[in-house]
Amino acid sequence: MVWPVPLKLNRIIIPPPSNLIREQRVWGGINRDIFTMGARPIAQLNSLRFGNPELAKTQWLMRGVVKGIGDYGNAFGVPTVGGEVFFDESFNVNILVNAMSVGIVKAGETVSAISQGVGNPVYIVGSSTGKDGIHGATFASGDLHADSHEDLPSVQVGDPFMEKLLLEATLEIIKTGAVVGMQDMGAAGIICSTSEMSAKGKHGMNVWLDKVPTRQPNMKGWEILLSESQERMLVVVHKGREDEVEKIFEKWDLNCTQIGEVIEGERLHFFMHGEQLADVPADSLVLGGGAPIYKREFKEPAYIAQNKAFDINKVPVPSDMRPVMNHLVRHPNIASKRWIYTQYDSMVGTINMSTNKPSDAAIVDVRGTKKALALVVDCNSRYVHSDPETGCAIAVAEAARNIVCSGGEPSAVTNCLNFGNPYNPEVYWQFVQAIKGMSSACTRFETPVTGGNVSFYNQSKNEQGEVPVFPTPTIGMVGILPQKNHQMTLDFKNEGDVLFLLGASQDDIASSEYLYSYCKIKNSPAPYFNLEEEFLVQDLVKTLIKNNLIESAHDISDGGLFICLLESGMPRGLGFRIDTDEEFRKDAYLFGEAQGRIVVSVSPEKLDAFVELVAASDIDFTNLGEVGGNAIVIDEEEYGSVHTFKEKYDNSIGDLMP
Repeated sequence: MVWPVPLKLNRIIIPPPSNLIREQRVWGGINRDIFTMGARPIAQLNSLRFGNPELAKTQWLMRGVVKGIGDYGNAFGVPTVGGEVFFDESFNVNILVNAMSVGIVKAGETVSAISQGVGNPVYIVGSSTGKDGIHGATFASGDLHADSHEDLPSVQVGDPFMEKLLLEATLEIIKTGAVVGMQDMGAAGIICSTSEMSAKGKHGMNVWLDKVPTRQPNMKGWEILLSESQERMLVVVHKGREDEVEKIFEKWDLNCTQIGEVIEGERLHFFMHGEQLADVPADSLVLGGGAPIYKREFKEPAYIAQNKAFDINKVPVPSDMRPVMNHLVRHPNIASKRWIYTQYDSMVGTINMSTNKPSDAAIVDVRGTKKALALVVDCNSRYVHSDPETGCAIAVAEAARNIVCSGGEPSAVTNCLNFGNPYNPEVYWQFVQAIKGMSSACTRFETPVTGGNVSFYNQSKNEQGEVPVFPTPTIGMVGILPQKNHQMTLDFKNEGDVLFLLGASQDDIASSEYLYSYCKIKNSPAPYFNLEEEFLVQDLVKTLIKNNLIESAHDISDGGLFICLLESGMPRGLGFRIDTDEEFRKDAYLFGEAQGRIVVSVSPEKLDAFVELVAASDIDFTNLGEVGGNAIVIDEEEYGSVHTFKEKYDNSIGDLMP
């Protein structure tokens, strides 16, 4: 059985703008975490947060980050199949770059990051060790400020071609059965890998640092220990099988050098030219190894009370919806991200099933099976800032909703939790509440959290003091399509198909892009969200897809119902005619972002069967109108053609970039 066991979502640390290396080449670590388990990476996604896109600094950062992702990912040979981009002024100084990698492995063939077996040799394999990245981990655990460039570590020098060789060699030695355990060298380098593997295996190690292949002369022992040079692994091999492992790495023209051996006890001994530099217990260096557990102070931020005081009745309903429509369709948080994703190779390996079939999640073929994977990353930072518990639960629910709308069954979650300084009681409150929201949503959707990453200190200092970014608990989710022919897309298919809204409409514009950027109202609660209603709507859509009763499915999220319908019409140039509900404010009906709602299209031939099934579900549903022509008609009033809106939607971000 093939199963998508490994998921990993990490944050890439971006130095201050004045020191940013444009081609960020640290994408490899996210993939090494996958293939060190014995799995082959098959897809990558990313989640990016930038500041005001009109600022020259933001544009420069965007260009550098996107080029770095593209350069490394394209050369490594794993497709970038999806992602998200969000802009807000809270990220003007400290941007966020989260990377997700997904791999597949046959059940029972994974390799553990463990060290055991007295006398077993310990190898360092892959690239040579340099001074790059020393203190990278400690730099990531401090506030950014005006003098941060003085503390900046040298940036890791990535080599995607070396990474590709390491991938193939690693998977080959695993098949021999000669490997006891293996771990990628990430943050803190050799000291981290040796301590974690030893602690897990309840054994110690003797490590001879002078045997480590280096690319710079006269490196000190501590520099070798702490270097975060890329494309390196620590491998423990069964004694007596050294030759077959070394021959494989020789074939791939990679370093494979024994630098230590497993010993009794649980201590690590590091030597340099015969002199012992360190003698430490492995367990004390790892999570759970006796480190103190703190109960930090936390308190609700003052702005939460302001959010709760929001009154929709104080916001006038626009007399003309056209300016709102034009604002939203061009807003970088909603408009097409084609300027970004066209720089990525999404087709290498030819397993991406979403290229010509637009859907809410990326669909990736699992060759040799009837199955496919549905992959997504989700988080609306503004929702989480407005209400961390509800906002984080929404991030999980929306990820699941995107997978369900694509024909999949939500299966598992990974995450990267991006917050400010945890010593700030208000920031820590955001963190605590977000974890509660994630827990409740993952429990309801039965999506275990298989791993994750926490990134604190995402803030900067100005004349007002410490300014944290919007809290961003990025959710990466994988789903399973049991049958590839159940893949569902978001695009309207035929004129005359009937449009339905599944889920209850709400008089709600809270935290919507419309309220925040068009009305300029920054304080409001998270949008309407009911976890149980969300689950039932998604369950209904799964049933509709399995019974082949709908032609398209697209969830309502950023920009509300109007943007949802427009995105479904643009791929084939099909317009729509709908009527709003007079029981609700027109701006809320069209632009509100209340959760738990999905728009589906139904062919007239299947209309009776569709209505019968939905009516029996006790889910609120509304006949919106129908697909037809190329114009957008709402309440008998024409608002322009789909083509005109598509021009604005496709080119908005590209027009901003110099």
